Amino acid sequence: MNPQAKLIFALSLLLGSTITISSNHWVMAWTGLEINTLAILPLISKSHHPRAIEAATKYFLVQAAASTLILFSSMTNAWYNGQWDITQLTCPTSSVILTTAIAMKLGLAPFHFWFPEVLQGCQLTTGLLLSTAMKFPPITLLYMTSQSLNPTLLTTMAILSAALGGWMGLNQTQTRKILAFSSISHLGWMAIIIIYSPKLALLNFYLYAMMTATVFLILNTIKTLKLSTLMTTWAKTPSLSAVLMLALLSLAGLPPLTGFLPKWLIIQELVNQEMAPTATIISLLSLLSLFFYLRLAYCATITLPPHTTNHMKQWYTNKPTNVSVAILATMSITLLPISPMITTLV
Repeated sequence: MNPQAKLIFALSLLLGSTITISSNHWVMAWTGLEINTLAILPLISKSHHPRAIEAATKYFLVQAAASTLILFSSMTNAWYNGQWDITQLTCPTSSVILTTAIAMKLGLAPFHFWFPEVLQGCQLTTGLLLSTAMKFPPITLLYMTSQSLNPTLLTTMAILSAALGGWMGLNQTQTRKILAFSSISHLGWMAIIIIYSPKLALLNFYLYAMMTATVFLILNTIKTLKLSTLMTTWAKTPSLSAVLMLALLSLAGLPPLTGFLPKWLIIQELVNQEMAPTATIISLLSLLSLFFYLRLAYCATITLPPHTTNHMKQWYTNKPTNVSVAILATMSITLLPISPMITTLV
């Protein structure tokens, strides 16, 4: 793709996200979401592969439907109370429609079916944008309307997301689909806490985005798209494979790594809200996703390929590693000791 075109699309993504997260009017927030959608579509379909075109089409249809529902929800709310302010969401019907629309935009269960297919059809760098940057504007809308949302609906969606994200990722062999189901599972943790502690949900998103960016950038560096290829990476880049294992375990939420912090704080907040059974259920459901994280880590570092491959492979290559990978990997693994400072901010 032309570098000038890439720059235009990147600036459009930045502009759309900025408009959405800084607006108080529903129409302006909707406009920012539409700019985001139009800017990411050429990046999804830039490889001109049939799967990429299919992914772009699915993404466009789902996002267009979700944007229509957001506009319908805001119009219903304005009809009900005469307010277009995002924080003045007082109509119960509008609240349910908005929650459904944002669940479609994010990929929360039961509206998650499009996300693994779209992620599988695009490149790793575009998949990173879809998993992190494109989820930030809808989450900020949830953050701004958190006091008006339906707790029962969000809790149900959160538990479904944690269950389906873990269960459907068990039999996957494509790393992009595994990371898509990982994203669905993590969105469940964010959705369950956003009503009771919106700042904690945003903290969870920031740490998730950081850990996911680490995994995506490492996979992009070692050019790995499936588990069978991942099993041969230790001979090429042992240091990156070791860092990938730690980043995956952090993404799974194992102590003493960074990913343990948001789950720990969310469980603590749910218990404080007298929702101990819910905290127990979502904690047990996270064990499902722990299985495929461990399988990825096992393939990356512990196993050797069971037989010699018939095609040529570059076994020893000196690939330059981006500095951002090193910084993100360090933060994804070692931030837990400063958790007291982070909790004071929350």
